[in-house]
Amino acid sequence: MTAPARPLIHVAAGVLCRPGGEVLFTQRPAGKIAAGWWEFPGGKIEPGETAIDALTREIEEELGVRVRAARPLIRFRHEYSNRSVVLETWRVDAFDGEPQPREGQTLRWVAPSALAAWPQALPTVAPIVRALTLPEHYVFTPPAARADEILAGLGHLPPGALLRLRLPTLDDARYRDLAARLLPRAAQHGLQLLLDRDPAMVTALGAAGWHATDATLQALTAAPAVKGLRLASVHDGAGLRRAAALGFDAAVLGTVLPTPSHPETSPLGWDGFAALRGSIALPVYAIGGVGPEVLPRAFAAWAQGVAGVSAYWRGPEAG
Repeated sequence: MTAPARPLIHVAAGVLCRPGGEVLFTQRPAGKIAAGWWEFPGGKIEPGETAIDALTREIEEELGVRVRAARPLIRFRHEYSNRSVVLETWRVDAFDGEPQPREGQTLRWVAPSALAAWPQALPTVAPIVRALTLPEHYVFTPPAARADEILAGLGHLPPGALLRLRLPTLDDARYRDLAARLLPRAAQHGLQLLLDRDPAMVTALGAAGWHATDATLQALTAAPAVKGLRLASVHDGAGLRRAAALGFDAAVLGTVLPTPSHPETSPLGWDGFAALRGSIALPVYAIGGVGPEVLPRAFAAWAQGVAGVSAYWRGPEAG
C-alpha cells in the first residue's frame, strides 16, 4: 500500500537584524508543536498571500513590530516525519517597534556565529544560519593575473567577501607560495581566501576554505575534511543536489547572463537560475555576466549573492 502523501506547508520566516549584527531568535512556548525548540519567527503563508505579506503579518502578530525593509535570504524544503515544509526566509534589516513575546515565547538577541551550535534548534535553522553568515560577494581572481596585480586589487574588493585563488596555469608549488603570501594581506582587507587545489593545503596554510570545480565534485564520494568552508561550482540541479548531499556549505551556479568570455554558453537567465536553484537547503551564488549592481535581482531569485571576475577587478587582466 502506498503511504499517503505528507501535507506540504509553505512558511515565511524572518531574521530580524540589529545594526550591531545580532539577530532575534525565539523559543517556541509550551502548548505548541515542538515546544521548547528554537527558531526564527514566522508562520504559515495563507491562501492568496504573498510570502512578504505573510511575513509582515506574522511578525506583527508574534512580536508586535512592523517590517519596513526585508529581502529574500534563502528558500528551501525540509521533510519532517508528518509534513513537508517549504520555508521562505527573509532578512529583515528595518522594523518599527521593539519585539515583544506576544505568544509567550522566549526572545533572545544573538550573534549569528553563536547559532551554529545552539542547543535544541529546529533542523531548519542550520541552512538559514549558513546563508546568514556567508557574504553576498564571491570574487574569483582573474585566471592569468600576476601576484602583484592581485595584491594591488585587494583593497578594491568588498570587505568580507570570499576570494577564490583561481590560477589554473600555476603549478601546485607556486600556487601554494602565492597563497601563503596572499593570506595575511587578504585578512588585512577583511577578505576570506579560498583555495582550489589539494584540500590539505587549506588546513596547512590556514585559508578560509576550499573550492571544488564541477568535475572535482562529480568525482567525490565524500566531502574532504577541511577546516573551513567548502564551496563547489555546479551547472545544473543535479550538481546542486550532490553538493548538498555531500555537506558543502554553498555552491556557485551559472552561467546566468551572457558573457563575452563564454559566448558559446547558453545562459540560464534569472528564471532558469531560480528554477534550478529550487528549494535546495544550500546557499547558491549566481555567476556569469553578473556583478554587485544586480544583487537585488539575484536576491529575488533566492541567490545568496553574486560571484564573478571582471565585475570586481580593474585593469586588462580582469576580462
